[in-house]
Amino acid sequence: MVSLDTFRQSLAAAMPGLELRVNEPMYKHTTFRVGGPVTLMALPKSVEELAQVLDLASKAGVEPFFLGRGSNLLVADQGAEAFLVKLAGGLDRLELAGPNSLYVGAGVTLAQAASFALEHALTGLEFAHGIPGTLGGGVFMNAGAYDGELSQVISWADVLDEAGRAFRLAGSDLELGYRTSVFSRKPWVVTGAQLDLTAGDRTSIRARMDELSRRRRSKQPLDLPSAGSTFKRPAGHFAGALIQEAGMKGARIGGAQVSEKHAGFVVNTGGATSDDILSLIRLVRDTVLEKTGVLLEPEVRMLGCKL
Repeated sequence: MVSLDTFRQSLAAAMPGLELRVNEPMYKHTTFRVGGPVTLMALPKSVEELAQVLDLASKAGVEPFFLGRGSNLLVADQGAEAFLVKLAGGLDRLELAGPNSLYVGAGVTLAQAASFALEHALTGLEFAHGIPGTLGGGVFMNAGAYDGELSQVISWADVLDEAGRAFRLAGSDLELGYRTSVFSRKPWVVTGAQLDLTAGDRTSIRARMDELSRRRRSKQPLDLPSAGSTFKRPAGHFAGALIQEAGMKGARIGGAQVSEKHAGFVVNTGGATSDDILSLIRLVRDTVLEKTGVLLEPEVRMLGCKL
């Protein structure tokens, strides 16, 4: 593996039009609004650019870390020696792929895709209207909410492997499960996907989206930076209920707090550091295990830090 500085020079020489950032502060790219600098970030604006980046990285022995909107990511305060490929802002194709189907690029937010489906009176994506992440990140973790998830609507996905070679995976081959997919185990990246929906009534679709929005606003701390649900739902339980039962609702370390509105969320109340958030996640996990016997598994991905 070459150094990231050497790799940056070779990338810049081979792809002079590619946007590259050095020591990019990650608090600008995560919904937690925390995180130090990463060594190198590339921001490809097309599938072709992304494929070339991956090809060059593979040949140099550099493993990329893929980033969408950073809505499920905690980056260490000291940053990370890493090569990030940010897809949000590029790969933004969004169009009808058939009478009841959409093609959604990896950089399109799920909220944008849901609004587009509404415009064309297609139902099945209402659950995604309040999810802040991108389609690419959504497929990576089989994003879902309110009894809906991407596995219910995805027909196939366009994928690049670690060397930038393109292929297509059927929905059944994506291995979509609860907050997991084949991409959790393979160094591949989604560039887009076809979502198969159902013709519906625009008024009814809008009413359902409004109902879910009201539920989110009433139950979730949307006014504070967070990464959504901090922990995965353990079998037979709800993480928020276990955290509240363990007496951790409202617990605070520095600027990080277990939300008083919904115990399943760790929020940045202002001035939190990544270490504050990580320490609070550890405290919640350990306290819940001690008091309930249930081990909570973080849903948040981590870069440069670990529990």
